[in-house]
Amino acid sequence: MRLLATLLLAAGLAAPALGQTGAQGAAQDAAREQQSQQSGQQQQAPGLPAGAPEVQAGAPETGAGRGGGGNAPQPETSEPAQPTGGARPAEATAPQAPTPTTIIPANRPWNSRGGPTTDEMELLADQRGTVVSGRVTIPNQSAGILIQPDGRDWRTFRNQVLKWAGIIALVGVLAALAVFYFLTGPKRIQGGRSGRKVQRFTLAERVNHWMTSSAFVLLALTGLNITYGAYWLRPIIGPQAFTTITYYGQAIHHYVAFAFMAGVVVMLIQWTRLNLFNRVDIAWLKAGGPVAKGHPPAEKFNAGQKGLFWLTTLGGIAVSVSGLFIMVPGLLDNVIQNQWAHIVHGVLAFGMMAVILGHIYIGSIGMEGSFEAMRDGEVDYNWAREHHSLWIDQELERARRNVAPDNLPGRRALGAGD
Repeated sequence: MRLLATLLLAAGLAAPALGQTGAQGAAQDAAREQQSQQSGQQQQAPGLPAGAPEVQAGAPETGAGRGGGGNAPQPETSEPAQPTGGARPAEATAPQAPTPTTIIPANRPWNSRGGPTTDEMELLADQRGTVVSGRVTIPNQSAGILIQPDGRDWRTFRNQVLKWAGIIALVGVLAALAVFYFLTGPKRIQGGRSGRKVQRFTLAERVNHWMTSSAFVLLALTGLNITYGAYWLRPIIGPQAFTTITYYGQAIHHYVAFAFMAGVVVMLIQWTRLNLFNRVDIAWLKAGGPVAKGHPPAEKFNAGQKGLFWLTTLGGIAVSVSGLFIMVPGLLDNVIQNQWAHIVHGVLAFGMMAVILGHIYIGSIGMEGSFEAMRDGEVDYNWAREHHSLWIDQELERARRNVAPDNLPGRRALGAGD
């Protein structure tokens, strides 16, 4: 009994200590649970509100601790959250300071450097025949040309001086020939036609003459179209037809030029010796030449025809060479030389056209019997006697020598073999 009473007393004394120990253990268990919940919230997927479950329910949950209103935090934006497990947003980088750069000072204005002004440079280049150019690092140094004074002069000459001077020259010559024809009429053979023919030109001479003259006519027509076509022809036929004509006309101008060059060279070979000036030509000019009374003595070509020959051949060579420079501008050193080639080509072309108009007039309707020389190669004896008396005398003398008895085939010279 006494032992039982002792155990009961010990149990009563130990009960308060056991209760205090159990309360302390429960408090520790609650603290551990709260710490576990906080670590779970820190490991929650990014982009979801705090306290929200990782897998959202089909309908919004309500009630405390279920992600509804309650104690759950509200989102700060209305944009949809990224799905769980997606790519993490790029981390923002801090702005970097700009790299310092060296400031390049601008050059002073040209006039404030103590050098010449642009007007002075242009005047100096014009006097020297050069250009005002800058500095370039590419092979095409022409790209550095800033001011070319000669270019304005050439453009003025091309679009104004040559255009008006050329048309005045051509129209003036045509008007003068028309007036001369109506006042005097064609120059007739005074003695009338004799009916006897004298050979004046061979077949080779006539073929070359017609080839050269035909080429010259084509070159003249296509060249006039290049100069005046845009002003006169295009308004009449329209831009489309004018473009077609000009395109093919330019091709004709380029290729027919070689036939003209060849014809000029052949003329030099055939007729140079017969067109050298001598005392007979001086006398022919002193007598009045083409307007002389009567018919001054002349050889196969008189002084006027010799002058036409040299103008045609030498002028033809110059206009051909300048034309080649225009066709192939790389043959010259710079653009100024090409502009001079244009000037020489244009002036000579219009000069030759004006002179050839006079030659065509005399060789066709201006003088009776002249056209037959190049059409048939023969002229009437009386025509040759009136206009080229010294030449017909030379031809008769040569004929007498050819038909002399001593020169006949099968005849021996007098006294030979006797």
